[in-house]
Amino acid sequence: MKNPFRSTRIFFGEMVGELQKAAWPTRSELRDSTIVVLVAAVILGLFTSISDFSLYQFVDLFTKLVS
Repeated sequence: MKNPFRSTRIFFGEMVGELQKAAWPTRSELRDSTIVVLVAAVILGLFTSISDFSLYQFVDLFTKLVS
């Protein structure tokens, strides 16, 4: 039967090795990426809100004309 503690130790050792190989962003790269994501989220939210409001107004106008 395999020793579960040995398997766990090997797994964590390999995990640490892989994380050390990763290319981590610098502070300025992280800040710039965060700003891009926030601006994109705001633009997408505005687009969705305007589209939703416009569609609601169109459907409301159409239902008033029909009834």
